Amino acid sequence: MNLGPSGHADTFARDHLPPFEEWPEINLQGFDYPEYLNAAVELTDRMVEKGFGDRVALIGVGRQRTYRQLAEWTNQLARALIEDYGVQPGNRVLIRSGNNPAMIACWLAATKAGAVVVNTMPMMRSGELLKYLEKAEISLALCDHRLMDELVEAGKQSQFLKCIVSFDGTDGHDGELDRAALAKSREFAAVKTGRDDVALLGFTSGSTGIPKATMHFHRDILIIADAYAKEVLQVQPDDVFVGSPPIAFTFGLGGLVVFPLRFGACGVLLENAAPTKMPEIIQEHQATICFTAPTAYRAMLAAMDGGVDLSSLRIAVSAGETLPAPVFEEWTRKTGKPILDGIGATEMLHVFISNRLGEGRPACTGRPLSGYEAIIVDDAMNEVPRGTVGKLAVRGPIGCRYLADTRQKDYVRGGWNLTGDAFFQDEEGYFHFAARADDMIVSAGYNIAGPEVEAALLKHDAVAECAVIGVPDETRGMIVQAHVVLAQGFHGDDVLTKHLQEHVKSIIAPYKYPRSIVFTEALPKTESGKIQRFRLRTAAAAAP
Repeated sequence: MNLGPSGHADTFARDHLPPFEEWPEINLQGFDYPEYLNAAVELTDRMVEKGFGDRVALIGVGRQRTYRQLAEWTNQLARALIEDYGVQPGNRVLIRSGNNPAMIACWLAATKAGAVVVNTMPMMRSGELLKYLEKAEISLALCDHRLMDELVEAGKQSQFLKCIVSFDGTDGHDGELDRAALAKSREFAAVKTGRDDVALLGFTSGSTGIPKATMHFHRDILIIADAYAKEVLQVQPDDVFVGSPPIAFTFGLGGLVVFPLRFGACGVLLENAAPTKMPEIIQEHQATICFTAPTAYRAMLAAMDGGVDLSSLRIAVSAGETLPAPVFEEWTRKTGKPILDGIGATEMLHVFISNRLGEGRPACTGRPLSGYEAIIVDDAMNEVPRGTVGKLAVRGPIGCRYLADTRQKDYVRGGWNLTGDAFFQDEEGYFHFAARADDMIVSAGYNIAGPEVEAALLKHDAVAECAVIGVPDETRGMIVQAHVVLAQGFHGDDVLTKHLQEHVKSIIAPYKYPRSIVFTEALPKTESGKIQRFRLRTAAAAAP
């Protein structure tokens, strides 16, 4: 494989790509871009050239920016980064912020300047930030002035971080970077980066606790829009995107920023997108496309009973974890609008298998996007018969490239990306999620997929939320344990435990029922609302 020309003076990123023999197969057919390409220019200045200049591009924290204003704002910021802070093409730049327009402006500006950007979440602590700084050898960080403390602490311990520049994530211009940019020209010729230059490092947690950095090119940022957003969402300029995923997750960056900007639509960025707030946010902005977790959709359904109007929504995209069939069924029945499940990975940048409009069905993830292939394999990478649960393997125009990491060989085998998910494919070619590979529960010789048990429990009125894990058992090897958050008015006791167990037995094969039920006030979750089952497993393992 040959990479195209590079515009990077600092060659760190290209130097630390995996050896070509460890890459997955990359199929770029249908995704043709010029050799030199700057993704940030395509999402801003190019959109102005196409006639979208006066349309609103981003809304958030009191700021509303048109495409022309966003192009000029990011040009000024890019000039400040180069002229005042010495950013060279290929330098890594870390950004620390919540979801707000200023963060996106910084991301676009750094990308225009040819930098390789690392977006991070505001909840991260100094020790976590330090791992990123050291792995990516980051010398410059841009930080919302409200979030400086942890980054400053990390900087004291970093051998690479030389400069932290504040910016104003609110509706003002009260950060150092803002003040530097105000004096700059609104015209800027972006760095001539190659389409195969690394533009983004997406960090993802490893099971060992050592983060992995996934490396994505300028072309990849456009591919996710020209594949999923165009084919599945059929984005139009009148669309308004809202959602809960942090921009630091590539899922959020795609769904809330890249997708709207690629097609002249509008992205609404929210620093607080808790599930309970989503209904009012959708109403306020007349949102047409929503990206959030199943938990939030359950909250929205409850809010509809109180009179909330969600009629502006055209598409609901379920993210973070598999969409339980009961949520799919209730959403479809109550709203009459499609709710689309799909699967993506940080290593693949975004969604690669999804339901399409008019094809949605419960407990089904869908079909591969155009340009992608997926198969189900066994441990020896042999394809298994239809209907058999195995490991999901996928390949397409984007694939896993870890930054200097031996775990590349675990994720990529025989040219395929192994996502760590257990799936099966039905006779019609649709893919169905069974479990994360490490979530499969083997009890007395039976393979039990936790999400199937969760879906059964969620059909009961007493269950507001639940998460199912496997816990060790002397007799059966493992047993199914359900952690249940009860709906209002229900009390967890032995009688309800027995009742829920019988309920599950009546819906799915009796051997799958939860032999242990733990009633809890809340489930551990990530910022994006994804349930952290590994924390439940860790707590169960530590229990006497």
